[in-house]
Amino acid sequence: MIESPGNTITARIETRPSLGWALASLSLSMLLSSLGTSIANVALPTLAQAFAASFQEIQWVVLAYLLAITTLIVSAGRMGDMTGRRRLLVAGVFLFTVASILCGVASTLWLLVCARAAQGLGAAIMMALTLAFVSEIVPKEKTGSAMGLLGTMSAIGTALGPSLGGLLIAGFGWRAIFLINLPLGILTLLLAHRHLPADRPSPKAGRAAFDNRGTLLLALTLAAYAFAMTMGRGRFGPLNVTLLLVAVLGAGLFVLAERGAASPLVRIAMFRGPSLSASLAINLLVATVMMATLVVGPFYLSRALGLDEALVGTVMSIGPIISTLMGIPAGRIVDHFGAPFMIIVGLIQMAAGAFALSAIPATFGIAGYVAAIFVLTPGYQLFQAANNTAVMMDVSPDQRGVISGMLNLSRNLGLITGASLMGAVFALASGAIDVAAALPDAVAGGMRITFGVAAALMVGALVIAIGSRVLGRSSGRT
Repeated sequence: MIESPGNTITARIETRPSLGWALASLSLSMLLSSLGTSIANVALPTLAQAFAASFQEIQWVVLAYLLAITTLIVSAGRMGDMTGRRRLLVAGVFLFTVASILCGVASTLWLLVCARAAQGLGAAIMMALTLAFVSEIVPKEKTGSAMGLLGTMSAIGTALGPSLGGLLIAGFGWRAIFLINLPLGILTLLLAHRHLPADRPSPKAGRAAFDNRGTLLLALTLAAYAFAMTMGRGRFGPLNVTLLLVAVLGAGLFVLAERGAASPLVRIAMFRGPSLSASLAINLLVATVMMATLVVGPFYLSRALGLDEALVGTVMSIGPIISTLMGIPAGRIVDHFGAPFMIIVGLIQMAAGAFALSAIPATFGIAGYVAAIFVLTPGYQLFQAANNTAVMMDVSPDQRGVISGMLNLSRNLGLITGASLMGAVFALASGAIDVAAALPDAVAGGMRITFGVAAALMVGALVIAIGSRVLGRSSGRT
């Protein structure tokens, strides 16, 4: 049937509101998952008192959530590719909401930890499928803007968590930080069910079996790596080394299993080309550097510059605020100039920002620190929008979920690695057993060296990005 111009215009008008509401549901999904990470951190002292728990015990409230996301996000993406993304995303939002209620009514610490793990599973599904849906519902020429919007919502969740959590705890008690997810979860659930495109039925004969062996191997490998990077409170001892070796062995077994699997969780052939491997590696390096600002920044501001806690919190909020404001403009810039070029620009800006953090604050103090953050953070948002767009734009429909999961996984691994690696570099460069008690000059020296390393990592990421473009062009010519 041939559509008349009037019918075409009517169809476009009818689809615009639906697209807007669909993006709203994806934005809320991203907001909830990021809020789930940041809002719990501020409650740890209160929870330690409420449950009479030690620091080592109470940190599992945060760790259980992060481990669930890290170990299961790729599998969640693959399951969405196989069973239907809307169906699984709705289930993920439902699980996240119910788990939030269980967190809010938990009577013991370990019930709270188990509920947080279930909440993390719901968040893994939401994070993996949110990016996958963008490629499905948004025109290619607007993909960057949509990725920028999601980056903005992630930044809002990260920035809002500590302040909102503090207000809720002060007014209603710690349970409120989890129960606040109930109305937001219900709204997200309704929007996703109503406005996201329906799953296309696939014949049973064409459905591939889920890769249980690969899923288990990947989960165990990622869990071993996460534990290796987080256990020991900054000290890398025999247990950490053993876990890291287990992770290396698990990665080798996973690659062997995937090569022989009839329906692999991750198609190893995807990594033969330079583009995907480079994007994931750079994403990990970028997250590692950004984590350094969260790990090193508070110590430098308080110990070296002598700021009080309130002023430290104010300065530390500048980065998330910039991320919030820059997300959508960064996406539009990517749409205008193209993702590959803006990846390079974003990395150059991040390298300049990291170098500025290593050099300028020593001379200009807090003004130098803030100026460097004003360079680093927009570069990060620009890179995120461009890299996500470049990776997701041309992915085949049956692989969008798993590739989205791998993008999120590389970022999470970078955050975990950054907290451990950059924290260790800072401690070593400061020359102090306890950084919290180090002299101001020692902390300032640690700051310079740590962000000198960060700048070197960004230069390495830039080399990888340029090299992958050169290799991609040469392979295209051949």
